[in-house]
Amino acid sequence: MSDTAAVPQHCPTPRELDDLELLSTGALAPIVGFHVTSDVAPEVEQRAPASVVETAEPDSERLISLSLPAEVRAQAEQAGAVELVDPEGLPLARVTVPSGEVQPLTHAQYGPFRDLYLTPAQARERYAGRTWVPVTDALTVAQVEQVRALGPVVLVALVGHGTPELSPVALVRATCLVARTLPDAAVVAVPLAAHDDPEADHALGVQVLATYAGDDPVTALADDDGDYAPEAAEVVARDRPERDEQGLVLFFTGLSGSGKSTLARALMDKILEQGTRTITSLDGDVVRRNLSAGLTFSKEDRETNIRRIGWVAAEISRHGGLAVVSPIAPFDETRQQVRAMVEEAGGAFFLVHVATPLEECERRDRKGLYAKARRGEIPEFTGISSPYEVPTDADVVVDTTGRTIPDALGDVVDALAESGYLDLRDAADGEEPLRVLFVCTANICRSPFMELTARHLAGDAAIEFRSAGTHGFPDHPMNPEMTVTLEPRGVTGHEAFRSRALTKDELDWADVVLTAEAEHRQFILDDHPADFRKVFTLGQFVESLAGHEDLHGRALLEAVGSRRTTASPDLDVADPYRRGPEAAERAAAHIESLLRAALAALTPKASA
Repeated sequence: MSDTAAVPQHCPTPRELDDLELLSTGALAPIVGFHVTSDVAPEVEQRAPASVVETAEPDSERLISLSLPAEVRAQAEQAGAVELVDPEGLPLARVTVPSGEVQPLTHAQYGPFRDLYLTPAQARERYAGRTWVPVTDALTVAQVEQVRALGPVVLVALVGHGTPELSPVALVRATCLVARTLPDAAVVAVPLAAHDDPEADHALGVQVLATYAGDDPVTALADDDGDYAPEAAEVVARDRPERDEQGLVLFFTGLSGSGKSTLARALMDKILEQGTRTITSLDGDVVRRNLSAGLTFSKEDRETNIRRIGWVAAEISRHGGLAVVSPIAPFDETRQQVRAMVEEAGGAFFLVHVATPLEECERRDRKGLYAKARRGEIPEFTGISSPYEVPTDADVVVDTTGRTIPDALGDVVDALAESGYLDLRDAADGEEPLRVLFVCTANICRSPFMELTARHLAGDAAIEFRSAGTHGFPDHPMNPEMTVTLEPRGVTGHEAFRSRALTKDELDWADVVLTAEAEHRQFILDDHPADFRKVFTLGQFVESLAGHEDLHGRALLEAVGSRRTTASPDLDVADPYRRGPEAAERAAAHIESLLRAALAALTPKASA
């Protein structure tokens, strides 16, 4: 190491910070250092010497990497080391370059549940003799019973970047709540990160768990698609909010003069008129004055401005807020960086491309900017002397040419409603109807019977019905044996019925989803866990009504969505397909009984 060269500082990525913590505590042994990389050419990269990773598998060795910017790498090689700091600038460790060996300086000293982040030595000393159980998601009812049978246990919440199904804080909270219900359970948090290599990551995880457990047994949880334990379900529901409850960033991009700022302002007015959300506007000129004062209009500074806007917007979304931004944002890389920041914060990113053509933007040119750019008075002007990279991932594309603002805004409003994030469409006179989606397997037997019978029983009540199948046949008529069960009940409409497959749009449309079987419910939740509070089996929904006799409509849905019974297979409606007319009638009678109870609760106007 040079005696004169200053050791540069560098703040690693969240994944690298997790790896650093495990390296510092010895949890990754026999790996004791990083594989140092940078954005320099591959031929000048240097592998960590064998002494640093003596017995580690090559794949595992390369997983634990530290990527340094070229400038930092050059300074580190001159100084012989780089100092790694946390986002607040606290020095955590010194890493020798190029070997990658880690010399800890201190450890992270803040953060939720920090007292549960034990080193392997601390954990073994405190919890010797227990069974160690790795946890990456909230425990289900069946998994809790599995753990209960193990005796004294340590639930190891693997909270590293990209590993848990929930956010790290939610995973630890859910695990702690479950631990309180067990006779002798402790919780340890381990920041084991994912590195986009499932096989190598699994091997690394096995090694880390063995380091923590020492001579004690490690037991994996059984795969289970059942309901979460009640203590954990509430945490899951909060951590995976439904789309219309997520933090949201509405990002308008387009050429100068395209109408993006005008559309953004009109959208904000409509949101405020509805009165259900508060908004933070991060408009270009306002941000320039207050957040980005001192930045020039060079390409580098303009992109810095966008990233600052993105960071603030992401923080707003982290806390469930709604941010509206309307910069030109001409480069895809920067837009993707903002999207990543928002999604990392747990928010939703909705991209509006205002695709008004350059000729129309230049014709408008109220500020004379295009004319100045044509004369060379404004360098690097987007659309003239600097490119605009057309988004390929826009959620909606709007051309304002020859259109009124309300007309163009309608495209955005409709796309937002279809996405499920925000419904600003004008409601019809009176209360907006409830929307119920029935689901079975093929959408030719049970769910069409549910749809048609529910419509018959509900009469003129403010409620709409649809049906679909998890493996729905395309455009098939209703099963003949099930149609026979409709006539004695006075139910009509099966002639016009045609089956359809379940889609995300159908799920987003529905206020409540009622399935024939628990298997259908789990099929939905596997791909759409955020819909946890609105997907029930029909039998489960009816059982969950107990204690809510004074509630109806949306208030009832909110109550049973928060407190529900288990979706037990005992409550399923048996599949009558190809089982004869008696099976069809049994299924019909079972469904009718459940529908009468469900509809009487949802709306007092429904026939009981």
